[in-house]
Amino acid sequence: MKVLVLTAVMMVVEIVAGMAFGSMALLADGWHMGTHVAAFGITLFAYRYARKHANDPRYSFGTGKVNVLGGFASAVALAVVALVMAVESIMLMFEPRAILFNQAIIVAAVGLAVNIVSGLMLSGHHTHAHRQHQHDGSAHAHAHHHDHNLRAAYLHVIADAMTSVFAIVALLAGKYFGWVWLDPAMGLVGAAVITRWAYGLMRDSSHVLLDAAADGDVEAQIKRAVEQDADNRVVDLHVWQIGPQHYSVSLSLVTHHARPPQHYKRLLDAIPHLAHVVVETNVCRGAPCEEPVSVHQG
Repeated sequence: MKVLVLTAVMMVVEIVAGMAFGSMALLADGWHMGTHVAAFGITLFAYRYARKHANDPRYSFGTGKVNVLGGFASAVALAVVALVMAVESIMLMFEPRAILFNQAIIVAAVGLAVNIVSGLMLSGHHTHAHRQHQHDGSAHAHAHHHDHNLRAAYLHVIADAMTSVFAIVALLAGKYFGWVWLDPAMGLVGAAVITRWAYGLMRDSSHVLLDAAADGDVEAQIKRAVEQDADNRVVDLHVWQIGPQHYSVSLSLVTHHARPPQHYKRLLDAIPHLAHVVVETNVCRGAPCEEPVSVHQG
């Protein structure tokens, strides 16, 4: 939480300073920080919202898509920001304006210092979580997930530090060598980075929001687990993502030796991230199993 607040404050400072001092490199660095603040904020909001509404009957498949929906909205907004930055940078290449280099360099250096401090804070938390995980086997899943979140946050901060270094280099080159064109060029680089991030997030989040089919490997694992038991044959299978690393399954099978739906659900216990599983069992008496005579659902 401290890292989120620190990064958010520095983001605002860099964006305001970039506009005030005429530096697109500084502005790009600020907006790049904004992409990561959005990611941190959405994750934090989703955790709290999911915890608050964990038992709310209005959400049939849970609240996993809250994080995805927030990510999609942020990606659209940031894509617009990247477009505006790109247009502004191109205009500045043809009509350069005065840049207050000294002030902009100071702000960029402070931004780099903030990124270094944030990285050290996250690195310390990651080490602590890892040690706690080693001494507490009962918290394996939670600690593992927590470690991944910390690692993602740490990589975001490292990326911010790199953009701060690039901004400082561009400003120093403009001040001492007269390479003023490097500043709007860094604005274009920042816009490209933000666009790539936004596009990837829109692609992944829309896949979940539109209930697109899950990865074929997941379907293959499910089919293999069910058909290895008795003479089961899967005749209809739908697997889709309902949240980050959570899948819903609708499965229909035919068999000569019908068992309760819970039996087939237990066959899938070894496959991770299956949150909601519905099984339909069709019993047949003939060898081809073409005429199901009874149905069990659960």
